[in-house]
Amino acid sequence: MSTASEITGTAQHAAWQARALPPVEQLRPDLWSIPVPIPHSPLRYVSVYAFALTGGGIGLVDCGWLSEPGWEALTGGLTGIGSSVGDVRGVLVTHMHYDHLGLAGRVREASGAWIAMHPADGDVVRAWNRRDGAQAVARNVEFLVGLGADTDTAAADVGSPERWTRFTEMAVPDRDLLDGDVADFPGWSLRAVHTPGHTAGHLCFAEERTGLFLSGDHVLPRISPNISTESGGAPDPLRDYLSSLGAVRDRPEPTEVLPAHEWRFTGLATRAQELLDHHETRLAELLAAVRAHPGSTPWELAAHLTWSRPWSSYERGMRVFAVTETDAHVRLLASRGDVVPTPGPVPGWTAAQR
Repeated sequence: MSTASEITGTAQHAAWQARALPPVEQLRPDLWSIPVPIPHSPLRYVSVYAFALTGGGIGLVDCGWLSEPGWEALTGGLTGIGSSVGDVRGVLVTHMHYDHLGLAGRVREASGAWIAMHPADGDVVRAWNRRDGAQAVARNVEFLVGLGADTDTAAADVGSPERWTRFTEMAVPDRDLLDGDVADFPGWSLRAVHTPGHTAGHLCFAEERTGLFLSGDHVLPRISPNISTESGGAPDPLRDYLSSLGAVRDRPEPTEVLPAHEWRFTGLATRAQELLDHHETRLAELLAAVRAHPGSTPWELAAHLTWSRPWSSYERGMRVFAVTETDAHVRLLASRGDVVPTPGPVPGWTAAQR
């Protein structure tokens, strides 16, 4: 039976409302959350989870964005719990996005710690590291043009090679973690749960001794995680995400959910169902837009959907995420047989005749 979703991270929630960084908190004996800021992001911070390990040392789940303020927050947080970055033995990365993986390389350099993630994301990191910033820009501009953008607008939204260089220098993992694997955190039983969608290799972690569930970006208490297509990425990421949500919803209810952003909460099944319902509503809105504007590209369709602010204010990264999220929803509609591509240099979409 599902339970209502309730806020348990009250200090995190209060800090969110105050637009402040939350405190370092002890969540259980030998377990702490350390907020690491994300520069220029509405998400504000990543919650890094620090586990004291049997026999000594610390294990981390996620690391945070690579920046000097981020490094100071992480190392200061570890000092505040009576440890140091040199005590880190291993880092579990929920997924390969920069706000989760960015600091992992610096932690490894300072401590000798291993880094583990799902191989689907590890392969993406290796592929990115074989490119330079200019190649990354060219690949992303080409992808956006394929979704209906003109070349100049796509180039402006993607940005400069310098902006992309950091993403081609991320830490390559030392270890693979597959669905069902138990992480090498002595004294804990952190079992990996593969939840593709937000990324192809996204992992949650079920801590079987305490009943805690570390949800990464898969399930957040307030916002819907971004589910987008990308160049060379999964062909139907929203289908993957909805399947993963259903699987998580049907798990035994955890004692508490520890997400990577916002605040801790209970009622995982209820929140997962809310997200499933949200995407079905979004798919219905998009199908109505396709019917009203047949032959439109994902770039054009995004302008006809409801967003958190006026579409005219969207540009650069925000517009890219909106368009690629729209494309993910279009692809699911196509896989359900609700829309069909229309011919042209850039494929548009038309509602299927039933």
